Amino acid sequence: MTTSNVTRLQTSREVPETKRPAHSVPADDLIAAGKRLRDTVPRASQGVWKRAKDRADPLELLHASDAGRMPELTPIRYGRMLQTPFTFYRGSAGVMAADLATTPSMGVRVQACGDCHLLNFGGFATPERGINFDINDFDETLPAPWEWDVKRLVASFVLAARSNGLSDAAGRDAAVSCARSYRERLREVAEMSPLEAWYESISAEDFLTMIDDPAVQKRVRRRIEKAKEDQAADVDYPKLAEMVGGQVHIKDQPPLIFHPDFQREEDFRAQAEKILADYRETLSDDRKALLDRYRLVDVAIKVVGVGSVGRYCSIGLFMSSSNQPLFLQFKQAVASVLEPYAGKSLYGHSGQRVVAGQRLMQSSSDIFLGWTTGLEGRHLYVRQLRDAKIKPLVETFNRSMLELYGRMCGWALARAHGRASHPWLLSGYLGTSDAFDRAMGNFAVDYADQAERDHAALKAAVAAGKIQVHIEEER
Repeated sequence: MTTSNVTRLQTSREVPETKRPAHSVPADDLIAAGKRLRDTVPRASQGVWKRAKDRADPLELLHASDAGRMPELTPIRYGRMLQTPFTFYRGSAGVMAADLATTPSMGVRVQACGDCHLLNFGGFATPERGINFDINDFDETLPAPWEWDVKRLVASFVLAARSNGLSDAAGRDAAVSCARSYRERLREVAEMSPLEAWYESISAEDFLTMIDDPAVQKRVRRRIEKAKEDQAADVDYPKLAEMVGGQVHIKDQPPLIFHPDFQREEDFRAQAEKILADYRETLSDDRKALLDRYRLVDVAIKVVGVGSVGRYCSIGLFMSSSNQPLFLQFKQAVASVLEPYAGKSLYGHSGQRVVAGQRLMQSSSDIFLGWTTGLEGRHLYVRQLRDAKIKPLVETFNRSMLELYGRMCGWALARAHGRASHPWLLSGYLGTSDAFDRAMGNFAVDYADQAERDHAALKAAVAAGKIQVHIEEER
């Protein structure tokens, strides 16, 4: 079965063979049903990547996704994608979504991340001020085939290995480790009660115990402890703000941070207050009370990421009555890149789609997470700019660290997929052998080759003057 007509796929709440809700089917029957689906979609078939004869031109897909972006920023987007095949991959989730829709699927959907590559995982502070390891980007989240997240994730390990000068064997081993961890951890989640699965999280200590090298463990522990000690706003404030005429402002650092001309318009402040008031209504009462302790003092555009460049993204600087800072990020949300292939979101507001998906998949979400509608009807979601965020230093990873990180990402993805679905069906399909793991290793290498070909096409278009790029100075 392929996903050419993916809107007919069953959700993981329903058993495809019986059309019965999964919660009404005994676990043993779900496992057996999953095993039978191997006859329809053999696990080895999941490892096959074959470019379709009518495959859409990846550069045309990228160009189509420029619609609605701030045109002065799109050269930055393409400049970042031009750097390496891996940075191209990070910015081309829409290209891979079109490709994934042609690959085999067993017909079960989960709440998918939608842009599940290894740099969209990391550490961050929970409301209880612990540090969890989890997925941290949900711009493309949508109910979709579970395989799509796994395949995008494993291919990113091969591309990361190549960027680090490691062999394809190293990248493939990391991809296989990631898939194995996903398969084994998903079975663990299946054996939990729904409440246990809902409360399941991956702590900093869980991560540290996976590291065998004492020196590496020590370095990672230092980063975690520093993240716990540093309040995000206090760290960002001196870098991002300055005093001008006795008033605090966000510092212009063009082309990545700047105040756009439209903010000089007479009614901008009133519009900003309306946007903020609408956002406030999406918070729970206790979070509203906390937000009310701060006042908005300035807003500026901030360029972030790779695939997001050109979409509206601003940071708001808020100050308390005793002048403690808070930075909130207001980021544009548009239709998920998965929607042409997995069906439209149930949410009419794309910001709400992102927030709902994040709350469903993450073990613990930002206390300020919410959504609103901005200028020109843009859908926005809101969160803290950073909150003890620990970005993985993937560019420094050797073979063993990349493989370890693969195991962690597979674990986090299994926890997210299994949290609000019934994973017995998937566990039955995946089984206890390494058949699926090896298939993912094959897919990862083959699709990494495809990403390199697409990156080469971008380079050729830039060289021919068909695409304008802005190459940033080293920071």
